[in-house]
Amino acid sequence: MSHADDTEGNRRDFLYYATAGTGAVAVGAAVWPLVNQMNPSADVRALSSIRVDVSGVEPGTQLTVKWLGKPVFIRRRTEDDIEKGRAVELADLPDPIAQNENMGEAPALDQNRTLDEAGEWLVMMGVCTHLGCVPLGDAGDFDGWFCPCHGSHYDTAGRIRKGPAPTNLPIPVAEFLDEATLKLG
Repeated sequence: MSHADDTEGNRRDFLYYATAGTGAVAVGAAVWPLVNQMNPSADVRALSSIRVDVSGVEPGTQLTVKWLGKPVFIRRRTEDDIEKGRAVELADLPDPIAQNENMGEAPALDQNRTLDEAGEWLVMMGVCTHLGCVPLGDAGDFDGWFCPCHGSHYDTAGRIRKGPAPTNLPIPVAEFLDEATLKLG
């Protein structure tokens, strides 16, 4: 093997690696914008979580806010609402799952659907699980919510009790930042 053959091999290897490297950089530069455009835009990221002032919500009243394009019911329940919700047996519920994103799959007990241990704060998506109508508060056979579109009745904990809706009203990810501020998302 001569010195010239060894140099030729090195030159060929160098050209091969340089071409492959340049091709990899070119493919990466072409693919990156395609992948990056799938990320959410700044306005969508900004709306992914909101803060809600709940200092003016009195017991027995409800605040409705729009989050991610859907209504969210924020209800400060009375002692009577809490007692009615906690008196319901799990066997009496058409949907025994809490539908609470804060705790995963849990039984639909009243305490598994509220935001605080006392059961005073109930935060849930305000969209009927049947066909997407907005239920009316303080209505229906169970003193909770009533969907006027097809007649679903929800109790004081937002659990389906009667009608065509298949599941309870879902509980979104939410937490109190302080006594007066609730963070959704």
